[in-house]
Amino acid sequence: MKIDRLIGILSILLQRDKVTSQELAEKFEVSRRTILRDIESINIAGIPIVSGQEQGGGISVMEGYKIDRTLLSSGDMQTVNGIRFTPMEYNSAV
Repeated sequence: MKIDRLIGILSILLQRDKVTSQELAEKFEVSRRTILRDIESINIAGIPIVSGQEQGGGISVMEGYKIDRTLLSSGDMQTVNGIRFTPMEYNSAV
């Protein structure tokens, strides 16, 4: 479901400094193009997303941004808490 993927992407972006669209596509088993559309949806929703295409680039939430957790229902929070990189995924992604 798209909303679950959007919340999951946001959760990952809030946990990590940077992530690539390819990593997200693999994690959510969708195309890179779908991830780019999702990132655009998150940005339109008011969450400041920064991306870079240079070496070492990636997608991240603007430094200093904090999400107001009262905006998420308890079900949303369970989804957010359930989507985390395993240590192996995190180490290979860094």
